[in-house]
Amino acid sequence: TGNTVLHILVLQPNKTFACHMYSLILSYDRSKEGPGSLELIPNNEGLSPFKLAGVEGNTVMFQYLMQKRKQNLWSFGPLSTVLYDITEIDSWAEDQSFLELIVSTKKREARQILDLTPVKELVSLKWNMYGRPYFCFLALFYILYMVCFTMCCVYRPLKPRTGNRTSSRDNTVYVQKMLQESYVAYEDELRLVGELITVIGAVVILVLEIPDILRVGAAKYFGQTILGGPFHIIVITYACMILVTMVMRLTSTTGEVVPMSFALVLGWCNVMYFARGFQMLGPFTIMIQKMIFGDLMRFCWLMAVVILGFASAFYIIFQTENPENLGQFYNYPMSLFTTFELFLTIIDGPANYDVDLPFMYSVVYFAFAIIATLLMLNLLIAMMGDTHWRVAHEQDELWRAQVVATTVMLERKLPRCLWPRSGICGREFGLGDRWYLRIEDRVDPNKHKMMRYTEAFKAQDRDNYDKGSEKLETNGDTLCKKEVSALSLSRSTSRTSSHRGWEILRRNT
Repeated sequence: TGNTVLHILVLQPNKTFACHMYSLILSYDRSKEGPGSLELIPNNEGLSPFKLAGVEGNTVMFQYLMQKRKQNLWSFGPLSTVLYDITEIDSWAEDQSFLELIVSTKKREARQILDLTPVKELVSLKWNMYGRPYFCFLALFYILYMVCFTMCCVYRPLKPRTGNRTSSRDNTVYVQKMLQESYVAYEDELRLVGELITVIGAVVILVLEIPDILRVGAAKYFGQTILGGPFHIIVITYACMILVTMVMRLTSTTGEVVPMSFALVLGWCNVMYFARGFQMLGPFTIMIQKMIFGDLMRFCWLMAVVILGFASAFYIIFQTENPENLGQFYNYPMSLFTTFELFLTIIDGPANYDVDLPFMYSVVYFAFAIIATLLMLNLLIAMMGDTHWRVAHEQDELWRAQVVATTVMLERKLPRCLWPRSGICGREFGLGDRWYLRIEDRVDPNKHKMMRYTEAFKAQDRDNYDKGSEKLETNGDTLCKKEVSALSLSRSTSRTSSHRGWEILRRNT
């Protein structure tokens, strides 16, 4: 019952009252240390009161709990050294770590905890010492891996075509070699080494990604943009396309260009995932994800309806015409593709001035240009501009969350010998087996004085402004008089409260 009350207090909107009641309940806890303590008993979701405060974004309760868990090592004047208990915060030995819970929650308030002590210092220590070097090395290794795969695709085994053409539009001159013909020369053996590296890399990707999907869940793993959800979909699909290409090569099945081309596009698009390691590029990856899976997905439904309707109209109009004079709509699939290009203004409107075109083509194309180019494309630009504005206001916060998610990911996947535990063991200071982070703090007493004076000046200025505005409202003769009185009020205010405030600051200095 006591543990249930603690969890309820974490969720209370009145945070000051919740902190006092939390201390009162813990004062009656007989087993304050050890696994029987109320603070260590998890709820049905496996969250202790400390972790629940982080998931809910309760910064006041989080700071209150951290003050209870810190140990003052020494202090000398304004300098002090504090040991913060990071047992539940550090993700090194936690199955459900505090940092991973914060970045995976959908509440924006929870991400503000990443800027508080000691979470900010712990993340900075992990990222600067181990995360950033390992992540840069991983990015370089992946780019070299993609260069190897691209070279294998460019120099894939092809031979000249021997059969006759069956259509005047058939432009094929090379066909795929059979398996027995693909690995004969020295160049083929060199390409085989690159293909083996590509296949091994695809298997490694699946081995690393599938356990995380089973542990976290597919919806949460692929749905969180900060965790890199869309990029996980891209890299898993890429690995599957590599394996499909390998099976088609071994069975001498024609058409391996389809999975190979998909794999090239997905593999190189996944390079954008490594932009999260840089503060300048990291927020742009989230911006692209939100635009693609938010604005663009909604827009594509409207675009598909418009393209389907106008492509059908264009095909019907040119169904009786000679396709050699205007071949952009000679069959229905080609009409869909041409209309899509016209929608995005990739090509100009098709026209042949040597022949007479149907009158309905001009009418339908006029309506299409108005709806598609002028209306819908500008609607998409406005939607993306709004998304850019929203993400730009929280880009620093999103980048810190990306760094935390990347650090936790690397810490889970790398061997323990390459990533030692951060912090100091409590046994060195007689504090048990808990781990602590040592942080040096400098308290400037003049800073608090300056803040008090600043708040006093702001309050005094607000009072003077309110009194002046009341006088202006009662004395509403003309607009000119109002402007003159407002000007004299601002001057008198600056001469009285601001001047008086600066004099106080000069004396104290």
